[in-house]
Amino acid sequence: MIREGEPGTEFAYRADTKRLAYEVSGAPDGHPVFLMHGTPGSRKGPKPRGIVLYRLGVKLITYDRPGYGDSDRFEGRDVADAARDVEAIAEHLGLARFAVVGRSGGGPHALACAADPTLRHRVTRVAVLVGFAPANAPELDWFAGMNTDNVQGFGAGRSDTPAIVEEIRRRAQRASEDPRLLLDELTTQMTAADRRVIRDPALRRMLTDTFADALRAGPYGWIDDVLALRRDWKFDLGLIDSSATKVRLWHGAEDTFAPVSHTRWLASRIPGAELEVQAGAAHFDAVEELPRILSWLTTDDAAVHQDLLIGARFGQ
Repeated sequence: MIREGEPGTEFAYRADTKRLAYEVSGAPDGHPVFLMHGTPGSRKGPKPRGIVLYRLGVKLITYDRPGYGDSDRFEGRDVADAARDVEAIAEHLGLARFAVVGRSGGGPHALACAADPTLRHRVTRVAVLVGFAPANAPELDWFAGMNTDNVQGFGAGRSDTPAIVEEIRRRAQRASEDPRLLLDELTTQMTAADRRVIRDPALRRMLTDTFADALRAGPYGWIDDVLALRRDWKFDLGLIDSSATKVRLWHGAEDTFAPVSHTRWLASRIPGAELEVQAGAAHFDAVEELPRILSWLTTDDAAVHQDLLIGARFGQ
């Protein structure tokens, strides 16, 4: 099941000995950026092609969150725990400083890195594309504007964890048998904007490959992601210092998978965060937006250059 010899796959170990599978693509000497995948998802994508990353000067690090793909499961993990994943991989690669971007279910995990007391000083910039707000966010109707499929998938109307887990198991079983079924189900819930993006055959193939890789070892990453997103994230958004770590939030106004109200709420709680809401765009437009966000994440400044020089001491 675990493909130790798969080309491009590397492994890092957390302090608790949990193994994390990751890949590095793009420019070997480029600006390091961690990309946190969606829910469900894996290190395989969607992400820009290598030639695009080279042109941007980006060294992109993607990894399977625990329970997905080739990463060991960490049952009961919280969103905040993603900081320990990134810390372990950064140490393995000898990275002193880096940027982080999260898409959809990966968005909260990216913010966790910016808020973590022991990691935030190493994070230069953070971006969140079509992300979620905490399920217990005050003055936010979490499910308002969300499509039926995601409402069911996140357990609206279910007060017991076993029922949520069973729903995800059912979906994961069907998707593992044929990942195209999951994409087909998602398509029925899409706005016209999303269907326009998904018509691209290359993106459809990338998404189905990502779903297949994510669920190879079972539904556990997906289960743990949903449960972590639905309970307390275990970190304080107020700890994100936007004066030291710049934060940009992007959302498509027509998104029904993660409603734009979530990102507006996040922007109201992270002082200094830049908010961009794009009219006529939806959830999967974030894939097309990613190259522009990567360019912003790696914008040159004196501090970043100095940190890259420091990173060279660690073998970067």
